[in-house]
Amino acid sequence: MRKFITKIALFLMPFFILTYPLDYIISYYLKQTKKAPGEFEVWNDIYNSNVNCDIAIYGSSRAWVHIDPKILSHILQLNVYNFGIDGHNFWLQYLRHIEFLKYNPKPKTIILSVDVFSLQKRSDLYQQEQFLPYMLWNTDIQQYTSSYIGYKKIDYYMPLIRYAGKSSSLKDAFSNFVNNGPAKQYRYRGYKGMEKEWTNDLEKAKSQKPNYEVQLNNESIKLFHEFVLKCIAQNIELILVYTPEYIDGQKYVSNRKKIISIYKQISKENKLLFLDFSGDEICYKKEFFYNSMHLNKKGAEIFSKKLAEQVKTFRTADGN
Repeated sequence: MRKFITKIALFLMPFFILTYPLDYIISYYLKQTKKAPGEFEVWNDIYNSNVNCDIAIYGSSRAWVHIDPKILSHILQLNVYNFGIDGHNFWLQYLRHIEFLKYNPKPKTIILSVDVFSLQKRSDLYQQEQFLPYMLWNTDIQQYTSSYIGYKKIDYYMPLIRYAGKSSSLKDAFSNFVNNGPAKQYRYRGYKGMEKEWTNDLEKAKSQKPNYEVQLNNESIKLFHEFVLKCIAQNIELILVYTPEYIDGQKYVSNRKKIISIYKQISKENKLLFLDFSGDEICYKKEFFYNSMHLNKKGAEIFSKKLAEQVKTFRTADGN
């Protein structure tokens, strides 16, 4: 058996010698491109140990376009970084959390932006190209992405295999290699304010379906509970926040109250601060949104100031 394994290793060695350097070069130049807008910037900061923050912002796109680290830093006088990951529920938000802690000092505080979709779990690996440069032999990325429709087991272990058929990513990596320079920065410490006006996305959704029921994922709920307990055990202050959502969009989700009650119950059981902005005046002003779920840049700046002031008030009252 040992001889057989040795023969296999000797047989595969030339493959690794030839393919791994090329894999490294492609990955190096790909992660400096604009592919998956802004996501590479955040992953690079994580894996290069460039994140030095007192407050970490977690969540989906509602985190990275709603919460401006510069505004929070100014008001709270603390370093802030936004780790919001576009289009993904808590399952992959947690992956970003564990990778962050693996390569960087832990933050004093985590502000987790929760929403009606946080405890859902989509089936497809949205913007799967964002994992390409980092996933080879990374067991954590494999654990939290392999349950999605996207990559096969061999993609996590064999150099170059995962790039097969990824012509767009290969083209971007080659273009960056030729131009010999990283893409212009898209986000600021994970945040990007959206200078957009209202779209008719909600109206389109209503025309296809009068309301929407969020399908909660039991494994995601379990993971959420585990995350809360780990933060407490690691002495990391955890604050849950439901950022503003346009009022008509709130009415569209049929089981919204049930989902909010889950966050309230978890907060109560674990003595966490839960800031729910569902009833804030911003939610009634369409000019601050570009769709029912997302604030535009003007709305995000107004909200970020409100959030920072509430956190500051809480800390003052709590003696911190």
